Amino acid sequence: MSSNLNIAMKNIAIGLVFLLGIAACKPGNEKEAAEAEHAAEETSHVELTAAQYETAGVETGGFSVRKLSGTVAANGVIDIPPQNLVSISAPLGGFVRKSELLQGMKVQKGEVLAVIENPDFIPMQQDYLETRSKLEYAEQEYQRQSDLSKENVNAQKALQQSASELKMLRARLAGLKERVRTAGVDLAGLEKGNITSIASIRSPITGSVTVVNVNLGKYVNPTDVMFEIVDTDHLHVELSVFEQDIPKIKLGQLVRFRVSNNPAQEDLAKVYLINQKINDDRTVRVHCHLEKEENGLLPQNFVKAIIETGANPVNALPDEAVVDFEGKSYVFVKDPKGERSFDMVEVAKGISENGFTEVKMPAGGNESPQFVLKGAYALLSKLKNSEEEEGH
Repeated sequence: MSSNLNIAMKNIAIGLVFLLGIAACKPGNEKEAAEAEHAAEETSHVELTAAQYETAGVETGGFSVRKLSGTVAANGVIDIPPQNLVSISAPLGGFVRKSELLQGMKVQKGEVLAVIENPDFIPMQQDYLETRSKLEYAEQEYQRQSDLSKENVNAQKALQQSASELKMLRARLAGLKERVRTAGVDLAGLEKGNITSIASIRSPITGSVTVVNVNLGKYVNPTDVMFEIVDTDHLHVELSVFEQDIPKIKLGQLVRFRVSNNPAQEDLAKVYLINQKINDDRTVRVHCHLEKEENGLLPQNFVKAIIETGANPVNALPDEAVVDFEGKSYVFVKDPKGERSFDMVEVAKGISENGFTEVKMPAGGNESPQFVLKGAYALLSKLKNSEEEEGH
């Protein structure tokens, strides 16, 4: 019995010591917590003298409700429509006898790009002239048979044969004429009886030469690309937009973009087409037309673009009211207890446009705070300088 009593007394004594220890520690912990909280408040609070307030040019005010556009960032390139990029070849092949083109040269529609020579052009022209001569005779024969038919002198069968021969020769001559034209042979000279072994390759569009694959004496096959010409008067912007952003994109939305070779200049375009296919990299192609034709844009220029997806009313402050420090964004809120006292509050930035930035305040704050609209960076400098002085 005595042993049990001793054990009980011992446990009570240990419990009392433990409780006394907690009681002794608690005031100290509360004091340390209060000091830490006070220190945190001091690091975000700044007070200015009247002279400092005037020198900093501080101006205060509340939120501005502004319609700022939501945006989607995208990358892409300057591109051209397929009909504005032409690959030039020699339809019947031949040896290059003349070409003075260099990359970057401007050419006009119909301008001679190269002269080629091919002996196969000669029999083709002979066939044309012979067929034309036979056609002239067939037309006369048909007219004669037609006149005889009216007088019932000849049989109807002869007239029908004459008409059939006439149609056949007309079709053959039309085919040869198109073949001569396609080869680039001078048709006007051929009509006068001039047969030649050379032909001219002409430009089908007005534009700039981007590719030259020939030299004098080189033999080109019909499938060989001799030149490429691009018409840069109808450039467009081809953007790659991530699939999660596509629901925000609508036809007609404004696109602001900058090209890699001139990042200082901002140009405008509008969304014209949205592809209905998702690419392997989970992006969708968006085709945009330029608002106006800009000089200096080149096909395949890299583009960084912002698509404006719509204007919504938001709480905004002037850009200079929001300060960035150590990777975070802050505003200075006027302390209602002091005339020149301010608290630095961390905020989340939203859309920025035309000198204003959407600002999202932390929950539970003042519903209608007064912000430092001008002089915020001066307050940040004063606050950080004060911290350094206290540290020393």
